[in-house]
Amino acid sequence: MAKTYAMGLISALAASASLSSQSNFASADGPFNFSPFSSSPPAGPPSNVPQSHSADKSRTENSAPSSAETEPRNNNPRTSSAGFDPVPLERGVEAMKEIEASPQPKKVFEIIKKREETRQAEFAGKAAEFKAMQAQAETERQRVIYDEQKKLAQHQAQTKSQMARYEDELARKRMQAENESQRARNQELVKLQEESSIRQEQARRAVEEQIQAQRRQTEREKADLERETIRIRAMAEAEGRAHEAKLSEDVNRRKLIDQANAEREKWVAAINTSFDHIGGGLKAILTDQNKLVVAVGGVTALAAGIYTTREGAKVIWSYVDRILGQPTLIRESSRGKYPWSGIFSRSTSSLAPGAGKGSASKTGNGFGDVILHPSLQKRILHLAGATANTKSNQAPFRNMLFYGPPGTGKTMAARELAQKSGLDYALMTGGDVAPLGSQAVTKIHQLFDWAKKSKRGLLLFIDEADAFLCERNKTYMSEAQRSALNALLFRTGDQSKDIVLALATNRPGDLDSAVADRIDEVLEFPLPGQEERFKLLKLYLCKYIAQAGSGKSGLFQSLFKKNQQKIEVNGLTDELLMEAAARTEGFSGREIAKLMASVQAAVYGSENCVLDPSLFREVVDYKVAEHQQRKKLGVAGGGGN
Repeated sequence: MAKTYAMGLISALAASASLSSQSNFASADGPFNFSPFSSSPPAGPPSNVPQSHSADKSRTENSAPSSAETEPRNNNPRTSSAGFDPVPLERGVEAMKEIEASPQPKKVFEIIKKREETRQAEFAGKAAEFKAMQAQAETERQRVIYDEQKKLAQHQAQTKSQMARYEDELARKRMQAENESQRARNQELVKLQEESSIRQEQARRAVEEQIQAQRRQTEREKADLERETIRIRAMAEAEGRAHEAKLSEDVNRRKLIDQANAEREKWVAAINTSFDHIGGGLKAILTDQNKLVVAVGGVTALAAGIYTTREGAKVIWSYVDRILGQPTLIRESSRGKYPWSGIFSRSTSSLAPGAGKGSASKTGNGFGDVILHPSLQKRILHLAGATANTKSNQAPFRNMLFYGPPGTGKTMAARELAQKSGLDYALMTGGDVAPLGSQAVTKIHQLFDWAKKSKRGLLLFIDEADAFLCERNKTYMSEAQRSALNALLFRTGDQSKDIVLALATNRPGDLDSAVADRIDEVLEFPLPGQEERFKLLKLYLCKYIAQAGSGKSGLFQSLFKKNQQKIEVNGLTDELLMEAAARTEGFSGREIAKLMASVQAAVYGSENCVLDPSLFREVVDYKVAEHQQRKKLGVAGGGGN
């Protein structure tokens, strides 16, 4: 019986030992490990705890375990390296010895069994506590894992944010680089477009110039064709007349032969009769000596009388012309060549229709055909009134200087000034003085002597004054010109009550300082503005176009001269004239007059003699281009003043 109990006890102890060894092996890495037969609490977890939990806890606490830590730890020095604890077995042997030694083995066995059960209960409590601690460790591990994951997520989010900022920076830099390249491309494109526009404009101008050249060529060819047509027509007419004359040649020849024979017979008879009378008279004179002497003396006296009368008339007329006649330097004058010629001219002008009205009615501006700037016109009218009052009050006249570009109306203004002030008018040019040579001084004195004989006072206008009134220290000035200048300075040294000296020049700086000192009034004649050009266009349109062919002709002119054709004007409005005035910037008054004369010639060259806007614009375009070309070549637009 005792042996039976002992064997059961040994089996239980062996099971406990195996269980203890399993527990020690399972919890070799854990903080607990105890034996069921030791007084100390077990140090390892129960056998039912999975090994993965203890391994996970070990990996959580030690993030980088070495290869030695994978082996089970032997925390009990009595256990073997394999984890087997011999203490339970020893307790079992001691219990078996105690049972064998006890007289009541069953009670001892029961006591030992209860003690082991108590130990097993304590072990179960320890296992539950270990599970709780393991759950807490798992919770802590999960918290650590969550924190690590959270930190990892934050780190990833921060990394993503940095990557996003970096990508955004890269994108921004890329867009900036693209914008810079696009801006550079746009600038290059704009530059190419500008160059293309310039090339197109140059091509357009070249095409326009080519069109204009072709148009001019076409006009020249048209004119040549018209001339050829006229020549062919004339030749055809001449051939027709020659054919007609050829047909009537025989009849005419017979008539001419008969007439020639009759005339020849008549003249032969007359000559024979004349020679008979002359022969009879010569025979009578030659036979009678007294008659011969009388005939020779009569012929001699007649020849001497004719020669003496002719030469005497020449001498007397030259003397009269020198005393009473107009000086040779005068090109134009309101006075007659002789004193009596002015009477007839004034009487005929007073009897003429519209006399006394002056030329102010032509333009309606009170200044004849002269179109000037209002301020300049007002000043000239003021000078005219002052000159008239000066003459009536017997005060000395004031000398004037007109300067400005050619064709601005200086000569016409001087003529109108003389008429408005009631003075006579005389015009000379400075270019006529140099060819006179040594006679220039005499002619200058004769001119001033003749001017002083005017009862109304005389305005002496010297055109191109710089031709002989230039600086005396210039090397190319001849001695005769210098003497002529000195003569004029001598005659104008004092203020005159008979002569108003008006000089006109394009270069006032070339005048001699002494001449400039004798000038009292200086008037500049600039190029006409747009309003003045508009008025000039209207004036010359009326003069050259509207009134063309409407002049009155005398009886003999109407019989022998062909009447001028009337020009028809269609659609030529003030707006068109204002457009032409705007386009003729820089034109002088003379150039505008030439422009309208070209318009008149173009109208006469047309088929129907009608002036329309297209023809007017065409002529204006041509004259404007011609003016621009003249400016490029540096040629002045017309000579004179």
